[in-house]
Amino acid sequence: MSERINLGKSAPALYQAVMGLEKLSAEAVASADIQAGFANLLRLRASQLNQCAYCVRMHTRDALSSGESTDRISVLPAWRESGYFTEKERSSLALVEAITLISDGQVPEAIYEQAAANLSKDEISAVEWLSIVINAWNRIATSSRYPVKP
Repeated sequence: MSERINLGKSAPALYQAVMGLEKLSAEAVASADIQAGFANLLRLRASQLNQCAYCVRMHTRDALSSGESTDRISVLPAWRESGYFTEKERSSLALVEAITLISDGQVPEAIYEQAAANLSKDEISAVEWLSIVINAWNRIATSSRYPVKP
């Protein structure tokens, strides 16, 4: 694999701007009373869909350290088929997936309606911003080929 430009080092002001978005997004998540562990699962799910190895490893570790169980982490790619997630969590996961895969049908009305039925406006906003920010991070890490070694 060829060495890539590290976007964080080549444009530190832009990288810091994304860090600022991360901070504001985390504040919105906390303000909406979304648990830190579940927020890490949302980040992990987007990272799985984006195939960002660096972020998958990081958010798996973050989820574990914030109290998420190995079972919930393990079934995350198949969350629809498991009984591990509440309706509120399922709505959040569906919304994160729709935003991550936005080129595939935008954010379908049915997914947004499900979110509106199960989440407050503050929770929807926090989940959407979390998704937007983690997708930016995934693109930074993947295009820079951040190393993922044992």
